[in-house]
Order: sequence, then C-alpha cells, then structure tokens
Amino acid sequence: MHFSELPQQRDSGTRHVLGLSGGKDSAALAVYLKDHYPAISERMEYFFSDTGAELKEAYEFLDKLETWLGKEIIRLSTGREFDHWLRVHNGMLPSARQRWCTRTMKIKPFERFVGEDPVVSYVGIRADEHREGYISNKPNIKAVFPFVEDGIVKADIFRFLEETVGVPEYYRWRSRSGCYFCFFQRQDEWLGLKENHPELYERAKRYENNKRERYDLDLARKSAVGSGNYTWCQEGSLDEIVARAEKRRAESGVIASTADGARRWQDLLLEQEEDDPEDQACLICSL
Repeated sequence: MHFSELPQQRDSGTRHVLGLSGGKDSAALAVYLKDHYPAISERMEYFFSDTGAELKEAYEFLDKLETWLGKEIIRLSTGREFDHWLRVHNGMLPSARQRWCTRTMKIKPFERFVGEDPVVSYVGIRADEHREGYISNKPNIKAVFPFVEDGIVKADIFRFLEETVGVPEYYRWRSRSGCYFCFFQRQDEWLGLKENHPELYERAKRYENNKRERYDLDLARKSAVGSGNYTWCQEGSLDEIVARAEKRRAESGVIASTADGARRWQDLLLEQEEDDPEDQACLICSL
C-alpha cells in the first residue's frame, strides 16, 4: 500500500505526525507533502523536540518553515535543561555509544506526545541512502518513508527547499542539524562552530573540564571525583580536534563547504558524500 492511501484506509482517529529537526530532509518532506499530498498535509501534526541546545539558525529556520506551512510546529521538551540531565548521568557526556541525550531529550518527549494513539510517523529517509536510525517499537506507531516510496533523492531535497524556504544557513559549515555540541560532528565542523559561534564552542569546552561531586558518607562531606577528562570526541579534547582541523585547512585550504569560493555553498554541499552509516546521528536528531 502506498503511504498516500493511509488516510483513507485508517480510521479518522489515527494521527499523522512529522518530526522536524531543523535539518534539510525533514523540512523538505514537509514541503513535499504539502505540495504533492495536501490531504495528508492538512492532517499533519508537526513537532520539534527542543533540547535548548540547538543553533540559533535552526530556530530561525523552523520559524520560517512554520510560516510557509501555515501550521504550528509543536515544540516538545522534557522541561529540563541539558545540564540537569548531565547531572543525572553523573557528568558523563553523551557519546555514540551512550546516546542518553537522544533517548532522554528527544525520544521520550516524542513518545509522550503521541501517547497510545494510533499514529503514522512520516520519516525523511531518502531513496538514495541506507540507514534506519530511530524507528519506534511501540505498536501504535507506524513509520512510513515517502521519499523512499516515491524515489526522492538528495538533489530533489535541495530543489524543494531552494524553491520554497531555502536551505538552512548552518549548512554553510556544518553537515547536520542537532545540538551545537553534537558528538557526531567532524573535526572541521567543530572548527566551524568555533569560528561561527565562539561562545558555544567555549561552552562545549567547559563541559569537557567539568568535575563531578560525590558525597562521602564516612567523612560527611562532598569531594571532587574524576579528572574532568570526559571529551566529546574519542580523538581528543576540542582544542586538539580544532588544532588538527586548522592545520589541515592551512595545508589544503579545505574546510566543510568552503573549498571553492567561486561556487555556491549549496552546490558544494549537494556534492558532498554522506557520512558513513555508523557515524550518522539518530534520525530524530539530524534529519
């Protein structure tokens, strides 16, 4: 069954939802559905799981998209900031192996949002990529992949956006949406953060230097534990990561999408290869 038949096949109580990350693929899916499947778009509930640590460009892009869609994008959150959940996890920074930030600050708010209602969740995986990411195991949530079913590829994504709301500005130096400190960032993207948002880069560095407190029952007082050596990247501290990126740029003149000043950054981004599937962030964060 083609996904477009679902509104007719399922009862009127079924909800249709599309999670927007501030990234290009989910935004292009919202645009595509409105232009090609208005019956679905009219029933769609758009949501954004907000960690409070997104780039300002992502928030600005969501506001623009909301205006173009003519529908509210519901902001979901845990009601707590990242620092609270970091304390809950004893100061351990999230990583590719310990994605507690995604589970706690993205997935749980989404599953609370849909509750036990029958739901069709529209996911922006393209026909030219091979990854799964987060697909809910809850029996009341059915995931559908319109781009896969309709053969939509990366070039189409850019065309949909450029003809409507534009490509999010942070793609000038970053390949993904998500938190400013996302541990999936490449070395040149950390350099891009330092140059475009130095205050956020410094904040990310401070997280690496945090020490944890432990209450010692025998001494009846708190003591510092740990060396503050948790890092966002296995390859080293942020300063070490950025130093290597700066050296590579000095040697080759290449960083992110700025390799050729004579060409549009959107075209350069279109030609970039995708990350390896093992290095890709969870879909609910980065689509």
